[in-house]
Amino acid sequence: MKVVGLTGGVGMGKSNSARLLRLRSIPVVDTDDLARQVVEPGQSALAEVQRVFGAEIVGQDGHLRREELARRVFSDPAARKRLEDILHPRIRALWRAQMEVWRAEGRSLAVVVIPLLFETSAEAELDATICIACTRLTQHQRLLDRGWSPADIEQRVRAQWPIEIKMARADYVVWTEANLDVHADQLNRILTGLIPA
Repeated sequence: MKVVGLTGGVGMGKSNSARLLRLRSIPVVDTDDLARQVVEPGQSALAEVQRVFGAEIVGQDGHLRREELARRVFSDPAARKRLEDILHPRIRALWRAQMEVWRAEGRSLAVVVIPLLFETSAEAELDATICIACTRLTQHQRLLDRGWSPADIEQRVRAQWPIEIKMARADYVVWTEANLDVHADQLNRILTGLIPA
């Protein structure tokens, strides 16, 4: 089974790519979903996050106060690093386990969406990498359309490597400036080369 990593900048089209892949019946695991799972009430990661960042980081309902945590970590690189040290090993263990399930099922190809793929050196475990990208102007507008403030956008973008570096390191690039059909066509051409005949 080939394992492909999909990455890109925030707001550049990773979620659309994952949806298009699933429509083609390609198994996809998204590490953003796993990141939410590992901090559910009762999980050891949540307890560790609370220990490191303070009791008030968890609400009275027992759930992580995501906006408060984001406010802290995206304005403080050291805090973000502490959070990543808690979450990333757990997230990687989960997506590795999912790949083993799909490998046992005899799948020929599986995709893992990892926003910080190159930042975490995950490419060493993958057969190929795809970077989803667009212009900074388009990225900025998409994030504004989500209701993000310019300050939020700046902090989130700074927390990742520049898209130019990700594009240069990836095996394939999907450019998402055009419509979804063009996006899908680019993915389909890449998949043709990746899926065994």
